[in-house]
Amino acid sequence: MAATEAIHLSDVVGALSYALDITEGQPVGHSLRCCWLGMHIARQAGLDEGELSDLYYTLLLKDIGCSSNAARICRLYLADDLTFKQAYKFVDSRLPDVLRFLIANTARKSGMIERLQTLVHIARNGGEIARELIETRCQRGADIARTMRFNERVARGILDLDEHWDGSGQPLGRQGADISLFARIALLVQVADVFFMRGGAEAALAEVESRSGRWFDPAIVAWLRTLSGNPEVWQAMLSPDLPARVAAIEPVALVREVDEDYLDDIAAGFAQVVDAKSPFTAGHSDRVALFSDLIAAELGYPEQHRRWLRRAALLHDIGKLGVPNSILDKNGKPNEEEWAQIRRHPELGRSILVRIAALKDMAVIAGSHHERLDGRGYPHGLGEAEIGLDTRIVTTADIFDALTADRPYRKAMPATQAFAVMQADVGTAIDPDCLSALKRGFIKMQSVTASDDLRHAS
Repeated sequence: MAATEAIHLSDVVGALSYALDITEGQPVGHSLRCCWLGMHIARQAGLDEGELSDLYYTLLLKDIGCSSNAARICRLYLADDLTFKQAYKFVDSRLPDVLRFLIANTARKSGMIERLQTLVHIARNGGEIARELIETRCQRGADIARTMRFNERVARGILDLDEHWDGSGQPLGRQGADISLFARIALLVQVADVFFMRGGAEAALAEVESRSGRWFDPAIVAWLRTLSGNPEVWQAMLSPDLPARVAAIEPVALVREVDEDYLDDIAAGFAQVVDAKSPFTAGHSDRVALFSDLIAAELGYPEQHRRWLRRAALLHDIGKLGVPNSILDKNGKPNEEEWAQIRRHPELGRSILVRIAALKDMAVIAGSHHERLDGRGYPHGLGEAEIGLDTRIVTTADIFDALTADRPYRKAMPATQAFAVMQADVGTAIDPDCLSALKRGFIKMQSVTASDDLRHAS
């Protein structure tokens, strides 16, 4: 990306928010709709330009910690995390609603005894389970926001997202004005959008009104109520030009531009979102970026190209946010239906990155990193001539990390064994030059690490 080209942070974050919508099981555009509605509310609240700018990014990133509790939801409730989260967004905190939800969504595909045992466990420990899940989600989200250079107002807005006006929320039970104003607005528009997409503006307002004074600050409910007479606000939420509209409502005086360093931080932040989804992928994107860089260095790539490739490697698996953890963490071979969901994640990743001008040239790597030279890969069965060297590098790095990391169905292999397995696939799945470069780079990295350890020991 040339230095003269202006990259707006809102364009990058707004497009990446689609990945968060997918992870929460929400209709695409959920974060944008929340931002649109929340900014209209905030202007009535009299926030200054700095506060509006911080709120803008709080609304787009409110769900950035959402992947961190996916594996636990799957394990504790024996449920598909995406479907579970989608259904949970409709639940009020009143006991009858919660019980109906749990009965309808817990261990539905399990046997009667296992389902009963799971429900009993949740009935006994449900409060603490919910608190821990929300705490993990909110704290992780706040930490990632800080990694992406957002200030404490944004981080606190994400941290307080699930607190309720009457003190009944999680994880800290904050009450009233002790809850971040940004969080109070974000939670309200989140619920409003969920019900808007199901039943329109009237359904959204009715649900918000029913929770006024319990979940929501009555003053913010009143500000939303004033928007009920403005059909253009609600119509825009279903308009195909909503992304452009949301970009246009960012406070003009504080439009944030992104340089190459900041793009690196954004890619690293979203890599954390991807890798937090499963305990078996923790650190995967960072390692694939490292191994890709080792290969690129051995192949003589210039530093600027290596930097671009590291960023692409960090984001190569972003489409996995749309795959349920019941599949990702399965201890056994996926069935045909599950394989179909796994095989669509590259295309899902491509469709996310292609929306972002600053990252769209990386979309081909996200979309093609599971293709094979012999044409037997997925999702499109591309042949050798259609797979570029950059993609071959990331594919090689991805395979090496998959083999040398624990998986639900096997333990990690030693590097020597992984190289032997990969050698058998040279020319069919793996580019021979990339594998040779990885071996050379890996040996050099081990030598440097050993030398560093020796120096520290002495």
